[in-house]
Amino acid sequence: MRVMGLDVGARRIGVALSDESRRLALPLLTLERRSWRRDLEGLVALVRAHQVDLIVVGYPLRLDGTAGESARKMDAFITRLRGAGLQVATWDERLSSAEADRHLRSAGISATRRRGVTDRIAAALVLQSYLDAHPP
Repeated sequence: MRVMGLDVGARRIGVALSDESRRLALPLLTLERRSWRRDLEGLVALVRAHQVDLIVVGYPLRLDGTAGESARKMDAFITRLRGAGLQVATWDERLSSAEADRHLRSAGISATRRRGVTDRIAAALVLQSYLDAHPP
């Protein structure tokens, strides 16, 4: 079974997937946010298609480590995932999107092309951090 990583934003959800050995995180795709129902249906379909047994959601803590308004919104998202029968863990995502954007800029990727890619790269960074802390 695999682990899926999510970087959830207001407009897009970056999705990453582990390899079967749960050692390596790879960017998968970026979902455009539509509605709670459609977002959840899309994620459930991905979980089934890729035989995922755990979803790691990037948890947006403030730089001082406390939970703010963004974390409370993420709690609602996580509650809906769990309500659909999905197993969910959270992982600190501080600065993951900024780091992903920095990597893409240094690779010479234009701002237009970075827009959708940054989210899935951020999801892979969050997932890789989780996998490194939880070896198989």
